[in-house]
Amino acid sequence: MDFELLDGYLLGGTPSKAEVVRALLESRPEAEGAPPFYEGMQRLGARTPDLALIALRLVLAGRKADDAAVTWLRDVVERARAGDAGAREEYFTLDPAAR
Repeated sequence: MDFELLDGYLLGGTPSKAEVVRALLESRPEAEGAPPFYEGMQRLGARTPDLALIALRLVLAGRKADDAAVTWLRDVVERARAGDAGAREEYFTLDPAAR
């Protein structure tokens, strides 16, 4: 699966969250556990919390979005947004094919 828009938003803030949510709702990539995220995104639109997008990214990579995984990825995203190149590399260990 191609997650360029979602990864771009999470790692650097571009494109806009509204654009990412719109694209995800149009394509609705299939993964076990993803439908409730889409329902929430449909209701909240651009107000969808970043934490929900982080958890959805885990689910779309075939991972469990439990507290430990979401916390880990949230921390990686925060470090990447702060310019930590190592955090960007760590992010892509989530789904090496997404590079």
